[in-house]
Amino acid sequence: MPERKFSKDHEWIEVDGGVGTVGITDYAQGQLGDVVFVELPVVGKKVAKGDNAAVVESVKAASEVYTPVSGEVTAINQAIVDDPAKVNAEAEGGAWFFKLKLGNAGELSGLMDRAAYDAFLKTL
Repeated sequence: MPERKFSKDHEWIEVDGGVGTVGITDYAQGQLGDVVFVELPVVGKKVAKGDNAAVVESVKAASEVYTPVSGEVTAINQAIVDDPAKVNAEAEGGAWFFKLKLGNAGELSGLMDRAAYDAFLKTL
């Protein structure tokens, strides 16, 4: 089963066979409110851990989406560009933002598992 990890910036990544699927957490979409616009990176873009890779805008604010690990973007989720409200409904499911080929799998060790992320949320 693919392992899901979380960043302190409220992104998640699920890795399967050297490819990571990245999205924002339920907590992040809850803080944003109703999502009205999503801008995704172009396929082929190389990103470094912590880079701004996407933008999500809500009725309240615009927010950067950072890449939790380095890699090359291999796919984007056009469905959330066409219907940004999907992010509110399925933030940790079908409303993923992009997939990337991992540049350095070792970077995953700096991220939190679900239990650690849930504990982190309690400190906010």
